Amino acid sequence: MKQSHSLLRATFQHLPGVGSETEKALWTRGIRDWTAFGAEPGIPGFSSEHLDRLRGELHRSAQALENGDAAYFAARLPQGEHWRLYPDFHHLTAFLDIETTGFNPGEGIVTCVTVHGGGRTVTLVHGKDLEKLGEVLHPFALLVTFNGRQFDVPFLKAHFPHIHFPPAHADLRWIFRRQGLTGGLKAIERQLGLGSRRGVEGVDGLEAVHLWYSHCRGVKGALERLVAYNRADTENLEPLMDYAVGEMEKLIMHQVTRR
Repeated sequence: MKQSHSLLRATFQHLPGVGSETEKALWTRGIRDWTAFGAEPGIPGFSSEHLDRLRGELHRSAQALENGDAAYFAARLPQGEHWRLYPDFHHLTAFLDIETTGFNPGEGIVTCVTVHGGGRTVTLVHGKDLEKLGEVLHPFALLVTFNGRQFDVPFLKAHFPHIHFPPAHADLRWIFRRQGLTGGLKAIERQLGLGSRRGVEGVDGLEAVHLWYSHCRGVKGALERLVAYNRADTENLEPLMDYAVGEMEKLIMHQVTRR
């Protein structure tokens, strides 16, 4: 991961009553982090009482960050801004992707799930060890998916209602859309030249379904190919997230300097 500074310490949208426009106005005034905010004797548009309350909130924010409390920020930031946790919680980030036999939980099952993060990649398979997913996800603070808000997480919650997911969730589909990149995961990979499909070139979601049913019929190598495809989908999320967060920083700073 290339980002070396704390995006969270430059973030104000988790404060009560502070939205994106107020945050940009603060940045434009040169108040680019919590320390700079605390050093300002007065800020136009803020009463002294309001400033005191916000400084108290920032003190609690600093404690939460020091304690590695991702849930604190996940509960206060708009969901579309959870990506800001990534540089500080990269070591506690789980990249996740699932394969299924249907487009909604009522017409299919989860065949396999891959979780990549914490220095390892784990794939869990239906009928073998998929019930361990909650245990695998437990140590993580931030979940990264592609279209996971609409598909992966609702599908998993329907079939495994007792699983507790990481408190923060960054969905790359919507982060990329803010950057003008649309389409599916593989299309964006190709456009950016990121990720690897070595060994599973040409495999798509439809073939993944066929591979599962082939495995159920005893076709040799079908499950291994399905798992390899699922792992590629998941592992490729990491370089995409690295890129996306870097571009979001540039986009925000460009908006600030234009004001």
